[in-house]
Amino acid sequence: MSDRLPSGVVVSALLRRVNDAGGIGMVLARGDSQAGGILVIVQERGGNARFLERGLGPDGASALIETGPRDPADALEFNDYWRRRRSRDPDLWVVELDIAEAERFAAETILGR
Repeated sequence: MSDRLPSGVVVSALLRRVNDAGGIGMVLARGDSQAGGILVIVQERGGNARFLERGLGPDGASALIETGPRDPADALEFNDYWRRRRSRDPDLWVVELDIAEAERFAAETILGR
């Protein structure tokens, strides 16, 4: 048995924490409530958007890894990336956060740190 919380619970907690702190968090695509992966789009004031997801860090421990296109100025490529990922993995959650230190909120909630 895994010690991970169900994905739906993690996403709900993440959205609540961000919204309670004055940010905006929303689900762009709902995945499997128990074991779906979580792809997070983090940004601050609508800019400097990046993709993060749980993966293995250099030390072998769970970490948030930056993925996806590196040029958030190309909005079409940016949206196409998460839509392609979602079409290949219908269990994937896609969550967007707009708050200062969005990466910290994601790490604390998803990784439990």
